[in-house]
Amino acid sequence: MDDKRHLFLHLSNAVAEASGRPAAFILAALTVLGWAATGPMFDYSETWQLVINTGTTIVTFLMVFLLQNSQNRDSRAIQTKLNELILHTASDNRYIGVEKLDDDELRALSDRLIKLAAVQQGAQSAAVEAVEQAVATAEADDAVNGQRPAVNGS
Repeated sequence: MDDKRHLFLHLSNAVAEASGRPAAFILAALTVLGWAATGPMFDYSETWQLVINTGTTIVTFLMVFLLQNSQNRDSRAIQTKLNELILHTASDNRYIGVEKLDDDELRALSDRLIKLAAVQQGAQSAAVEAVEQAVATAEADDAVNGQRPAVNGS
């Protein structure tokens, strides 16, 4: 069983990698052009049309499963990496595994983060304004006293 799983994993990764290359697109385009060029030879018959319809349907059907497997693996790998970062930082560990929550729970956590970000942004803006005000006040005091502001610690 493990060998079959390994074979499918290897196959799905190889197909996903190969199908995203320019050569795969060129091959597909040449196939369609070749099929179209044979139309007059087959008098544009129903069988001629059935060939391309059947071929593209089969390829599409198989690709859905192979690419979904590859996407699931990539998503799982990204979630694992993010969970590792969350676990080893000062972040809130409740966010580990949130991809398994239902839509309402996930929306509530997302809304909470948006609100926290807005509060944090407001605090940062207030701090920046306070520093800018302090610098402006110091420069005004220096101008009144006839002193030039220090540049690069001099």
